[in-house]
Amino acid sequence: MSDPGGSTTAIKRACDACHRRKVKCIGDGTRPCRNCTAAGLTCTFNAIPQKKGPKGSRAKVISELRETQRQTQLVAAQMQDLPPQSAPYLPRSGLVSVEMITLCVDYYFLHLYPTQPILHRVKVGETIGRMETDVEAYCLVMSLCAYMMIQPNLVLPPGAFDGLEVAPQSSYQLGQMLLHETLRVRKCYDYVETPTIWTIITSFFIFGSHFCLDKHNTAWFHLREATTLAQILGMHDESAYRSVDVVESSRRRRLYWLLFVTERSYALQKHRPLTLQATINVPTLDDDPSETAQLNGFIHLVNLFRPFDDTFLGVWNKSKTGCTTQYLAQLQQQLSDALPTYLNSTESQAVDLRCSQQWLRTMVWQLSISHGFLSSVAAENAMSFTFPIEVARDLVVEASQFSQQAMEVHGIGLIEKLFDVACTLTDVMSCVPYDQNNFDYSPRDYLNQLMCIISGLRGGQEKYAPLLLAKIHESMPSMPMPGYTFANVPANLPTEEIYDGSQEHSSGPSSSNSTPFGSPPLSTPATFGFRGMDFRSAPTSAGFGPAMPNVQYADLAGPPQVHYYQDLALHGYPGTAVKYEDDG
Repeated sequence: MSDPGGSTTAIKRACDACHRRKVKCIGDGTRPCRNCTAAGLTCTFNAIPQKKGPKGSRAKVISELRETQRQTQLVAAQMQDLPPQSAPYLPRSGLVSVEMITLCVDYYFLHLYPTQPILHRVKVGETIGRMETDVEAYCLVMSLCAYMMIQPNLVLPPGAFDGLEVAPQSSYQLGQMLLHETLRVRKCYDYVETPTIWTIITSFFIFGSHFCLDKHNTAWFHLREATTLAQILGMHDESAYRSVDVVESSRRRRLYWLLFVTERSYALQKHRPLTLQATINVPTLDDDPSETAQLNGFIHLVNLFRPFDDTFLGVWNKSKTGCTTQYLAQLQQQLSDALPTYLNSTESQAVDLRCSQQWLRTMVWQLSISHGFLSSVAAENAMSFTFPIEVARDLVVEASQFSQQAMEVHGIGLIEKLFDVACTLTDVMSCVPYDQNNFDYSPRDYLNQLMCIISGLRGGQEKYAPLLLAKIHESMPSMPMPGYTFANVPANLPTEEIYDGSQEHSSGPSSSNSTPFGSPPLSTPATFGFRGMDFRSAPTSAGFGPAMPNVQYADLAGPPQVHYYQDLALHGYPGTAVKYEDDG
């Protein structure tokens, strides 16, 4: 309105949000008002003034306003590039609460961060704050929550579902729901053409979730998706790490090497090819002086898997030839020297490192025997027929130093490594003669101890301990197994179903990746019964046949050398003889 002097007078009215909430609008009309700023709302003056109605719950009104604005912003930002049918792919509200998200984030940093140090706590908080306006941030948080909830030891507190739109259920069930939500919403934007670091981490979490669900084909697909996206972003090029801030650069570098290790472990397990190579610098302890123990353990893990390149995997997958005794003997020596006597790491990292080291030694030995490179008079013990007995001894002694909690953090992945070592030891014991009276501890003691460890870990007693017993029963029918019995079972069940776990998407229990992908929760108490099992053919590890195929042992003079077992002190399991940094 104009006054006689020609000046104008602004007519003040409440903004749309304050008008809807029935509160005083504190602002000058040119900038967002204080109420909208505090509530995180967009301050607009688009509504047509209406008569005042009954007052309602202001908190409810704020939630409604946020939801309306979020949906409007998402549609406006995405509709230009989306087909008409993309509306069903918009995010759902009411699936998880802030408390649930916080619980999952805390679980990650407490249990998984030491071996997967790819997130930064402050930046995770910033990402959570963008969930309602950024669909990629939404998918990252949902995939993280899905991955954590599928882990076996995460328990939702009472009242966790209060105020949500989903019925109360187990964390395992909710995790699967969030996984499906992530995959559904991901269809609403082209993350392949314009990937970000969030895109790669989301794919990795989806891989980890499917691994936990024993869907290994789907898991492999998303792992390869993550490695391909990493290459699209140029993460295999050292120059890609110079143009970002220090925190971002360090997390990107760790992400690349985590994918590097995971791909190699999975390639060994499933006989897959590699895509990533060691083309960038390894993380250093200078990345974060406050995380010396975690980074030291992670660097050891990277160095443990670096020797397994295209040459080894090509021979392993039978796509290359030319492997020599000298090459494999040198690789065994590298593995033997890879870890120091004392590990400056968290206890959970020490579990992963020690067990992965012995598992890798077993895998190299399997390749050696498949090529006929072993000998009873080999100069290197690693190239002898009895080497798996030494590996089992070292693994048992090392495992006795760890707490059960530190071992269970790694879930099925750790159990599969123990299972592979035990299966190989069983094959050797069934073929190589030894005299029980010559040793304080014999291979039988190591096998019993491995059985004890496997059956004592969550997820091991239900599936892997019975499989190992079946193999022992077939390979050495006369070997007593105190405390373990075999049930009478039908003879018409194919052994493949035993080994595959009767899972539609399962590839069977074989060696898993070094990262801690947890096991699904056990639906019923585990027992050592063998219902529905046929012992006509025992399982083998890592896709190979029995570890000692068609080999004659007439040239083996007597039992393995005594020095394998001298000074061996088998401690009770679990033990606490060695102290490590707290995982938290």
